[in-house]
Formats: sequence, structure tokens, C-alpha cells
Amino acid sequence: MTSSPKQAMIRRRIEEIGIIPSVHAASADDATFAARTVFLAGISIVEISMTVPDALSVISDFAQHSPGLIVGADSAWDLESARRAVDAGAMFITSPGLDARSILEFVIQEDIVVIPGALTPSEVSTAWQAGADFVKVFPCSHVGGPRYIRALRGPFPNIPLIASGGVNQMTAGDFLAAGAVALGIGQELIPREAVEKRNSGWITELARRFLGIVKEARASAARPTSPPAT
Repeated sequence: MTSSPKQAMIRRRIEEIGIIPSVHAASADDATFAARTVFLAGISIVEISMTVPDALSVISDFAQHSPGLIVGADSAWDLESARRAVDAGAMFITSPGLDARSILEFVIQEDIVVIPGALTPSEVSTAWQAGADFVKVFPCSHVGGPRYIRALRGPFPNIPLIASGGVNQMTAGDFLAAGAVALGIGQELIPREAVEKRNSGWITELARRFLGIVKEARASAARPTSPPAT
């Protein structure tokens, strides 16, 4: 599968940062605050749920005025939502489920990074063969958590998997150690109460912790293993 330089850059940044914050908020102002806070905290990727009121305006504003931020949309896997998100400037499209015939084909044709959701091995394989840039395994925590990611890595060693659903500070490192290339994180990174109270310090601290977990997990994976004692 060929890709544009922009697609390649976005894929590279997702892999480098290892975290995709998912913004679900009660208003456009709340979503803007949440996304801007994680951006300023050092996570230059954010996914805006299309369930956010006036989500397209939020996406468009960031796409036009925050050149350092990679902004995407969770389309809820609806073709019309995906079209509107792309028109608003979304740089990647994610979904909780898989519809290879319509959404995947449309997003791929638009040269936009696409991250469909999948759960079963058949869905993971179908998504990848259809042209997905990453496959989001959702909801991970309900089907074995890190052990399930590790199990999928066996038959699919070359498919970049994003663990999503139930990722928290206790499990994030385990998901990465199991083979996830990145983590989709919502409330555990952007608590609803922190957004409502405009508590940027709370979200910033959580972002710092998750970034630290990613850094440590990758450093640990890169360390040479000691040979068995003789």
C-alpha cells in the first residue's frame, strides 16, 4: 500500500508518541479545553469524538490554527460522519468497529490515515487487508487485556495494533510490553471532572505519567536480556 508523505508522517508520529487521547465531552468548549491541555502537556495527537456537540468546528479550529497538533475524529463508523470529519480537516479517522466496504474505502481514497476498530482475529485480518494503517483492538480490557494483544501478535506479527478500552496507568505498560504500538486512552487521561472544573494541572499530570509509562516500557523492551545462568 502506497501512502502520501503526510500519511507516513502521521503514522510515524502516532508510533513515536504511543498515545491517542480520546476526547468525549459535553460541549465544544469542553472538548477544546481537553484537547488543548493534552497538547500543551506534550501529547501532540488527539481524537475528537463525533458525539461532541459541534465536533466539526472543534476539529476545524485545531486543523487550521494548531499546526503542531495531529487532530483526528472518531467517526462512530458512519460514512456521512467520516465525510464531514475529513472535510473539516481531520488527519486520521478512527472507529469502534469495522466496515471495510464503505468507510475504509472512502478514507483510504482521501489519503487520510484510517484506524478501524476490530476485536476478533477475523476482523483484525479483514481490516488490515482492506488497507488500514493501524488496527484498534477494542474493547481490550473485556477480552483478556494485554494477554489478548499478545495472543494476536502471534498470528499477526506485522500488523500495528492499538490497544483501546480499559487502558489505565496500571495496565498501559503491560499493553505495550504485549506488543501494542500505541494506546487509545479516554477518561483515564482526561477525567470528566477535570474538564468540568478546567483543572489543566490534573490532566497535565496524567499526561506526564502516561508519557513516562510509554518511555519506560519501550526502554525496557530495548534492554538486552541476560543469558540464563550456567
